[in-house]
Amino acid sequence: MTRLRLRSVLLRCCLLGALISATGPSRAAPPPGGSPPAAAALRQKARISFFSKRWADAEASFEAALAAPDAAGMTEVQQAEVLGYLGLSELEQGKHREAAEHLGESLEHDAALKEPLVRRFTAGFNKALEHVGRIYVAAAPPDAEVLLDDEPIGTGATVLELFVDPGKHTLRARLSGYEELSHRVEIAGGATIGATLTLSRVAPAPPRTPEPSATKRGPVGPAAAPAPGPWASWPGTLRIAGIAVTTAAISSGTVFMLRANVLDRDIDERGGGLNRDPASTWDACRQVPQPSACPELHRLRVQRDTSRVLGAALVATGVVVGAATVVSFFAGSSSPRAKAAPAALHVLPVTTAQQIGVVALGAW
Repeated sequence: MTRLRLRSVLLRCCLLGALISATGPSRAAPPPGGSPPAAAALRQKARISFFSKRWADAEASFEAALAAPDAAGMTEVQQAEVLGYLGLSELEQGKHREAAEHLGESLEHDAALKEPLVRRFTAGFNKALEHVGRIYVAAAPPDAEVLLDDEPIGTGATVLELFVDPGKHTLRARLSGYEELSHRVEIAGGATIGATLTLSRVAPAPPRTPEPSATKRGPVGPAAAPAPGPWASWPGTLRIAGIAVTTAAISSGTVFMLRANVLDRDIDERGGGLNRDPASTWDACRQVPQPSACPELHRLRVQRDTSRVLGAALVATGVVVGAATVVSFFAGSSSPRAKAAPAALHVLPVTTAQQIGVVALGAW
C-alpha cells in the first residue's frame, strides 16, 4: 500500500515536471507571428470602411497601412490593391489630383492585379484625369532637382509624370554650378503637356587684375591731350570744298566776264556799222519797222548783260568763299583746343528780276 502511494506521488511529480518543461518555453517566447501585423490589420479595417462607403475612414486607413512600420513587407499585389482602393476613395470625395496619382501608381503594377481590379482602377483613373492636368517634365543634367510650385518632386534622372490642378503652375530646375531655370505653364483639365528644363553652366568669373603697388602708383591727374593740328580742329572736307568752290567760282566768273567783253566789242562793231549806214541809225531800232540788224543787236546786248552779271556774281562768291577758307586756317591754328562743330556748305543759285547769282551758306 505504501509502495503504491509512493509510485503515485512519483508519477504525479514526473507529469508535473513534464508539464512544466513543455509549457515553459512557450511562455518565454511569443507565439509564431506574434500579434497581427499592423499593415494587415489596417488593410482589413480600410476594406471594411471602403465597402461600407465610408470614404474618409477608408482613405485614412489605407494611408495608415502604407505608412505602417511593416508596410515594406507587403507583397506587390497587396501594395497595388491598397493604392488602387485609396485612389477610388479619394475619387469619391472629389480629390481628383490625389486620386490620379494613387491610381496611376497602382496601375504601374497592373500585371500583378486581377483583371476586374485592373478595369475598375483604370476607369477610376480616366475619370480623375478629366478634372486634372498631366505634365511630363524632363530635366538636364540628370542630377538637377525639379520643383513644382516651389515643392521638390524629383530629379532629371527620369521623366516625371505630374498631376496638377487646372491653372497656372511654375516648374523650376536647379543644380549647383548651373543657372537656375524657371518655366511657367498653364494647363486645363483633361490636357497633357510636356516641358523640358535644360540648365546652362554658370559662366566663370573673370580673373581679377592685380592692382599696381602703391610704390609704382604715380599722381593721378588729367592726361595731356596732344594738340590737334589745323586739319583736325577744322573739318578738312569743308576746307577742301571751300578751295574747290573758290577756284570754280572765280574761274567761271572770269570766263563769263571775258565773254561779256567780247560781246560788248561785237555790239560796238555792229552798232558802228549801223551808224555808218545813212539809211539807218541807233535810233532807228526804236522805230517801226526796225532795220534787220536791230534784233541781232538786242540779242547780243541781253547775252552781254547776263554774262556780265553771272561773271561778277561768281567772282564775288569765289572771293567770299576763299576768304572764309583762308580765315579758317588761321582760326584753327590760333585755337587748337576749339572743338570742331559740324559744318556743311550749301551753294544755292539765286535769280531775281534785277540780278542772277549764288548764295553760299555754311558754318565757318
